[in-house]
Amino acid sequence: MAAGLTNIADPLVNQKDHGYKPAYINGLHNHQWGIVFLVIKDYPVTRIPKFGKIFIPKQKPVQTFTEEKVSLDPELEEALTSASDTELCDLADGLKWNLLDNQYVVKGEKILPVFDEPPNPTNVEETLKRIKENDAHLVEVNLNNIKNIPIPTLKDFAKALETNTHVKCFSLAATRSNDPVAAAFAEMLKVNKTLKSLNVESNFITGTGILALIDALRDNETLAELKIDNQRQQLGTAVELEMAKMLEENTNILKFGYQFTQQGPRTRAANAITKNNDLVRKRRVEGDHQ
Repeated sequence: MAAGLTNIADPLVNQKDHGYKPAYINGLHNHQWGIVFLVIKDYPVTRIPKFGKIFIPKQKPVQTFTEEKVSLDPELEEALTSASDTELCDLADGLKWNLLDNQYVVKGEKILPVFDEPPNPTNVEETLKRIKENDAHLVEVNLNNIKNIPIPTLKDFAKALETNTHVKCFSLAATRSNDPVAAAFAEMLKVNKTLKSLNVESNFITGTGILALIDALRDNETLAELKIDNQRQQLGTAVELEMAKMLEENTNILKFGYQFTQQGPRTRAANAITKNNDLVRKRRVEGDHQ
């Protein structure tokens, strides 16, 4: 036994399970660190007791990414496939203008469902002919949901309405109309003095085409109802502000079909529509008293 060791039992040799036993070195026991240093003649041993479980780092799950296939709506894909180079360029210019403005966010959005309806029985060619002939018996035209009308034909309808004096209601919702069609109807609104209602909802018109229609109403004094809601692309804050401004300036619009996304333009538009309807009621009352 080495000199200086008193009252010590070798825990490595004398214990069958080699478990840890307190040892005394020169009569002192290290309680603070739980470490006992044994110096024996034949071998030095440094023994550190282990407490608790051995730490095993958790394995992080490996994230795997799969490429998602983008599928377009069949109607949209068909419209893009059949679009001419001019129409595609107009769409690209519209998207570029929106992004440069920093006020627009071009993103996909859920389109409001169009409930199944019986096929529209309107004869497109015959109706166009009657408008060009200024048929006095034709006062309402409904082209809704006729998806195979060529873009040039839709523009011909707008051109024919410029000189028509009998059609008061024209609707072309869900006809895949685009910005060139909207521009043609905007030119029509500048000169037409008969049309009371125009519906272009659920189409492919962007902010550029809507702004053309809105700007045309500054020169129109007969249109009382305009429906432009549920387009494929969000119109943005700037377009909504122009809508509200137009409604405040044009006192003839009594119904405006559009779901505003911004609180400011929505409030201004609602106040303008209310004011316009109040003016109509006031004129009616004044006419009754005369």
